Amino acid sequence: MEKSIENIWKEGFLETDALVAPKINNLYNQKSIHIIDKFKRMFRTNLIAIVAFSFSFLVVSFFLGIPITGIIFFVTLSVLVFINNKLLNDLEKIDLGVSSYQYLKAFNQWKNEQIVINKRMSKFLYPIIFMSMILGFWFKDAEGMHLGKRLVNKILIDFPDIYLLFGIPLIGIVIVLFIVVLLAFFGGRIYNWDLNIVYGRIFKKLEELMADIERLRS
Repeated sequence: MEKSIENIWKEGFLETDALVAPKINNLYNQKSIHIIDKFKRMFRTNLIAIVAFSFSFLVVSFFLGIPITGIIFFVTLSVLVFINNKLLNDLEKIDLGVSSYQYLKAFNQWKNEQIVINKRMSKFLYPIIFMSMILGFWFKDAEGMHLGKRLVNKILIDFPDIYLLFGIPLIGIVIVLFIVVLLAFFGGRIYNWDLNIVYGRIFKKLEELMADIERLRS
């Protein structure tokens, strides 16, 4: 009985001396490298875009009168880029000479580690960005007085008995802290949502490719 194509493919993976094996292995190697190279380019481009945006925002923040926001924003995103650039360098160390299956497994392990690290950072990233906005506008100059102080004075006119803590309405502090806690709690989920938007299609292709190879190896 003639062998089916699927059986030939299976033997190609199991028997290194099989005639068809090198061609199939090369096909999957090329597909694996192509998809992962595309991910690397997108990842590197996103890091460059973050650097460009954070620097541009830093400059603009001085013109808007909220330099505190710009500085905190710039430093926070710089740390994010530094860590992810280091992760990208680790990805570059994966041996391209191994089989496509081992190459994909190595990449998948790197991807999972990268996601875990960024999810942890996201729990701090979003609250820090939010607080940088609050601080920036609070200390923004408004006709010789900080905008925050001016807002408090207006609130006191309508609510003279409102309780203040360090010169700030307690209700305002509670609301800000509540939002910070929410951002910290949902930070990982927000990151996953953002990750799927940017890299979802590539990750799906890699999963399908690995599934094909595992099916042929079984």
